[in-house]
Amino acid sequence: MKFKLRKELWFGFILMGLIIAAALGMLIAAPKITNGHIGLLMLSLVVVAIMLGFPTAFTLMGMGMLFTWIAYEENTAKTLNLMVQSAYKVMSNDVLISIPLFVFMGYLVERANLIEKLFRSLHLALARVPGSLAVATLVTCAVFATATGIVGAVVTLMGLLALPQMLKGGYDVRLSAGAITAGGCLGILIPPSVMLIVYGATAGVSVVQLYAGAFFPGLMLAGLYILYVILLAKIRPDMAPPLTAEQRFVPLPEPLLKVGADQVKRALPVLINALKGRRNHGVAASYLLKQLGIALLPAILYAVVALSSYNSVTRAVPVEDAASTMSEMGAESSAPAEGGLAEPVGSSDLAEPPGEAASEAAAEGELKEIGAEAAASAPAAAPDLAAPPSAASTATSAAGAASGERVPAPTGYWIGLGVGGASLLAFYAILSFARLEIFKMLLSSFFPLLVLILAVLGSIVLGLATPTEAAAVGALGGFLLAVAYKQLTFEVVKESVFLTAKTSAMVCWLFVGSAIFSAAFALLGGQELVETWVMSLNLTKVEFLILSQVIIFILGWPLEWTEIIVIFMPIFIPLLDNFGVDPLFFGLLVALNLQTAFLSPPVAMAAFYLKGVAPKHVTLNQIFAGMLPFMGIQVMAIVLLYMFPAIGLWLPQVLYGR
Repeated sequence: MKFKLRKELWFGFILMGLIIAAALGMLIAAPKITNGHIGLLMLSLVVVAIMLGFPTAFTLMGMGMLFTWIAYEENTAKTLNLMVQSAYKVMSNDVLISIPLFVFMGYLVERANLIEKLFRSLHLALARVPGSLAVATLVTCAVFATATGIVGAVVTLMGLLALPQMLKGGYDVRLSAGAITAGGCLGILIPPSVMLIVYGATAGVSVVQLYAGAFFPGLMLAGLYILYVILLAKIRPDMAPPLTAEQRFVPLPEPLLKVGADQVKRALPVLINALKGRRNHGVAASYLLKQLGIALLPAILYAVVALSSYNSVTRAVPVEDAASTMSEMGAESSAPAEGGLAEPVGSSDLAEPPGEAASEAAAEGELKEIGAEAAASAPAAAPDLAAPPSAASTATSAAGAASGERVPAPTGYWIGLGVGGASLLAFYAILSFARLEIFKMLLSSFFPLLVLILAVLGSIVLGLATPTEAAAVGALGGFLLAVAYKQLTFEVVKESVFLTAKTSAMVCWLFVGSAIFSAAFALLGGQELVETWVMSLNLTKVEFLILSQVIIFILGWPLEWTEIIVIFMPIFIPLLDNFGVDPLFFGLLVALNLQTAFLSPPVAMAAFYLKGVAPKHVTLNQIFAGMLPFMGIQVMAIVLLYMFPAIGLWLPQVLYGR
């Protein structure tokens, strides 16, 4: 009987052989074997052991302790002391508290059975968009990945739900598989990503700022996916046929049919006439009022937002606030430009960077002088054209505050109000009863998740709560969603708690193993040797970033993201200062890169997740072929982020003054 190895196993063995050969070649070529060379040998052995299937955390701990013992010249007491100190350092890191809470939130939301309703409502809402099923799959994956952050769960659930629907609708197998795997991997990047928490704790970067920085790159990547699917469906309609009339059909409730509703009739006039007593056919007025209230929800929301925005933009700024604003403007104008790549000191804290309160007193005196001059001048005097417009408007606001009057709303407010009003009119012009039912489906599936996501991310990004506090709120929100959808049973709670404990233990043991391994690597001088070698190459910043991202991309084939972060980030992070690279910016590049690695054959975990639930006729090669275009899009997103760093750094700069 012949024994035949699979292609991915051959690839793994060849890669392990190359790693071992490179390590031995390094030792042979070295004129003198130092502790630093032994540290690099330890690194090579760890990678090979992990590829052979040994548990990552305990491999790191075992190798770290063995080589620490060698570095300490077989001093067991010092070795054990280092192990205890490294483990305690991890245990005292409060960033890690948010991991089990976010994971618990994800498992509860997953088991609340929202994803089926979400996919159904989205694919009906996007029925007229080319490639609507694939687009709905990507949007569902993005929303669900944001709510859960668990790649395997999202890919598996969408493989069970969306793949049969797309194959039944005549979609190409490769496109269907690519959309599911690529969309499912968005949870690596889009907050609240567990990977960003792990990176922040490893690299000493504020998780709050990482979440703010990852927001727009995540949206950009999801948008590029959707754009690709729409263009492909336009060019090749045979790969993504439009939905049939049967697939777009939305059944209407019996009471609405009694009052004369059908698929194409506009909802508002029929409901209003029925409430007036015309053609109500015995349907209760309370039911009709409820339907009318749901239909008017967008108008009510528009009115609330318009009024609150008007109060905000016309509110006169108090003298103290104006002083603070002007002092901040002065500080910004006098500060040298750094290109957005400099890391502030102390960015490892979870709290937001401190505000500009220290400069308020000095600016207040300056503002009082400006106010005195303005009061002495004629009321009709025009503002100084040489002064910045924002400074003039700030002074005007301060004067308005003193007189108790509101300031005029800016032109941008009225433009926004007009655009919103026109959109609202267009919405009601096309609001048929079929679309009203779809809107109700979205209200029961999409909006609860949206509220949960905004509550969690908004509280973190706006500085209302630390990630740990927001994670606790998210866990409570997931619990309440499961209760609201009558999915909260003892079995659901038991499974969620067990999976949360399993995942959290894995991550925390990885941190302990990484801390021991990193301490041993630094003790042996491996980090110093790597830094000396990299600096001897005389690389530019661009060349260093390309080299580091290529290495991380290759490591993403055989290793999980957790292993890459905890093993290799402590090696890369100390090199960033030498090339002027912001650790926050580097972390965003790494997050995008690891998503690419998740889709890279032959060891693409997302493909194996999908293959486990796909029909038998869907082969692994078809899944790999479908992932390749999306992997190319991710590479393009990495290039765009590097060329335009503001995609990731603008929001942290605006919110935290980076």
